[in-house]
Amino acid sequence: MHDQMPPGTTLAVAAKKVADLAAEHAAEADKRRRLAPEVASALVSAGFARHGVPEALGGAGSSFPELLRALITVGGGCASASWCGLSLASSGRIAAFLPPRGQEEIWRDGPDVPIAAALPPAGAATRVDGGWQLTGRWAFVSAIDFAEWVLVCVLTDGRPTFCAVPKRDFTVEDTWFTVGMRGTGSRTVVLDGAFVPDHLTCAQPAVVAGRNDHVTDPAYQVSVLGSMPPLFAAPALGAALGALPVWADAIGRKSKDGRPAPRYQEVLAQTAAELDSARLLVERASETAGDLPGEADIARTARDASMAAELTRVAIERLFSTGGTSMQVEGHPVERAWRDVHCAVAHTLLKIDVNSAHFAKLAWPAG
Repeated sequence: MHDQMPPGTTLAVAAKKVADLAAEHAAEADKRRRLAPEVASALVSAGFARHGVPEALGGAGSSFPELLRALITVGGGCASASWCGLSLASSGRIAAFLPPRGQEEIWRDGPDVPIAAALPPAGAATRVDGGWQLTGRWAFVSAIDFAEWVLVCVLTDGRPTFCAVPKRDFTVEDTWFTVGMRGTGSRTVVLDGAFVPDHLTCAQPAVVAGRNDHVTDPAYQVSVLGSMPPLFAAPALGAALGALPVWADAIGRKSKDGRPAPRYQEVLAQTAAELDSARLLVERASETAGDLPGEADIARTARDASMAAELTRVAIERLFSTGGTSMQVEGHPVERAWRDVHCAVAHTLLKIDVNSAHFAKLAWPAG
């Protein structure tokens, strides 16, 4: 059960409250390798789970700019909480590609159902009467600790397929021991002969390409590459933006007259400018995603997300390296942001070599 925000509360307003709560529990989440229950509940009640749910089923649709801003805000309090918010929203959007009967089953009690997703194909599927029997292990499933459903990807007759599995049919193995993003609790889902009916399956290529036959809203007709990379850059960007004032306050308190040496003034100005630039890039990219982007727009969206991720990485690296020994102590907010940013920007959707190749095809088309 999740306490609901007051009627009419926007995701942006709710996100600020989640950020404040997540910041209070960020050190605990990092140590325990999972979000505090009250933070997980706050993410759901704020509207992250319903954000990807079609409006016809009581959801909020899928506004990319609105979600991006909310993720950056929450990331300022805790990158792991922001990442789990992203997992909830993006998993709900994937579930919107299921047949209508499957959507109705998942959201029959309302749209605030926390769903997690395992994106790469794994495990094995055996055809049985009316559906598939699944067995296997799916690693790195963010927000699985409080998910009521999980979407796993498996090959069915050689085709990658998303299958929705309720909580009663899966177990979770504690395998999440990482340098950063520890609070996401991205553990391993284990299935042992779980039955998934056909109406709880959808083709992964359709999701990737943005071909939804069941929801006509344009937000569900956009490819993964044209919509998701900026969102995956958001938690790291939020973490770096949150670390900047912490760094500035600590450096200012070290100075005799409250005016740090010129080299620190340069670090402050350069880092702030890089993070502003990164934010402008992902905001433009998210605005484009909502307008059924063409091939050139999609390539630019992926490029901009990768560049924003790189600017964010460089910025947090500078703060960490100039902050002194006190900021290198494990658990310091800048140290935690440094670890979280490095882990978050390593995601596949933000790889600069891959996304550069998409962009370069426009300038140098094959033959």
